[in-house]
Amino acid sequence: MKAILALEDGTIFKGTSFTGEGEACGEVIFNTGMTGYQEILTDPSYTGQMVCMTYPLIGNYGINAEDVESRSVQASGFIVKECCKRPSNWRSTMSLPDYLTEAGVMGIEGIDTRALTRHLRINGAMRGFMATGDAAVNDLIEKAKAVPSMEGQNLADRVSSSSPYGWVDGKPRQFQSLDEASWNGSGPKLIVYDFGVKWNILRWLEEEGFDILVVPSDCKPAEVRNMNPDAIFLSNGPGDPAVVENGVEAARDLCQDYPVAGICLGHQILGLAMGGSTYKLKFGHHGCNHPVMDLTTEKIEVSSQNHGFCVDISGLNFLQATHINLNDKTLEGFAHKEKPILAIQYHPEAAPGPHDSRYFFTRFREMVRTESGK
Repeated sequence: MKAILALEDGTIFKGTSFTGEGEACGEVIFNTGMTGYQEILTDPSYTGQMVCMTYPLIGNYGINAEDVESRSVQASGFIVKECCKRPSNWRSTMSLPDYLTEAGVMGIEGIDTRALTRHLRINGAMRGFMATGDAAVNDLIEKAKAVPSMEGQNLADRVSSSSPYGWVDGKPRQFQSLDEASWNGSGPKLIVYDFGVKWNILRWLEEEGFDILVVPSDCKPAEVRNMNPDAIFLSNGPGDPAVVENGVEAARDLCQDYPVAGICLGHQILGLAMGGSTYKLKFGHHGCNHPVMDLTTEKIEVSSQNHGFCVDISGLNFLQATHINLNDKTLEGFAHKEKPILAIQYHPEAAPGPHDSRYFFTRFREMVRTESGK
């Protein structure tokens, strides 16, 4: 079925839908990962975005039930050069086209993804609209222009769980309310703010021995204090951090009394809570091969990344930069010089990507042990 992708600047790409009739819209970005499309599609950080994969063949190992990062597909659209309809892998239970069709998410193939990536690299991420059929090109361009800009959107509250849940043996344990919530184990009690948390973050935190309770993004600091936690964790998530005011206020309050760590959007929220600022990157960092230097050890790690905003902590002499991106020198991590607060912009939990940054969870665990004795 014929399909067209229209960008807000009037650029048009023609291809074919591999999910049947439909339409989709969102911010168009590119991801440089060769694999990991299932984790990418289910990562809540991609809410409101249509993802173009730079690797030319996607879908060859199918879909399985273990490699999801949330309960559903989160990306608003999927753009590939060629989609494999007949996967071959012993773990596969479904093809990529069937998976997206079942989720109601449009996928398009047959376009020049190299040209699209280069266009976004030069001009920056931009809003797009794609549809099947014989829609007028000018109409699609106007629809692309009408898509809300990523700046100013609080998408974290949209994707956050509406009720708390524990994380036990690699699975969520749902509660109806905080009044019903309870701790499960004997490890240090960790409250995780859900701004769009990836499940692999929870898997690694559990691996470190934490007793985990995930709370909605609008959970009040007083409610958190009533749960008597030992530490706080701020998750990844989508959208503009500057408008997640409830998260910033909660972080500002709780970091006075608890060890706090953050990843991705959580890193940005912590930066804002400390008095820093955030700004939009031209085309963002999305992929599994971004080099980062850990300034505390001077070691270089290959990292998995997915963010469109960056933190500026210049002028805040009580914070120190701990990681920088070696491609563009942007901030990738910081820590408080006196308080137990640390954060990184990229994804140490990978899924997909390399495990070079796995130490972050151990570093956080040791920080909590030092502060709480647990």
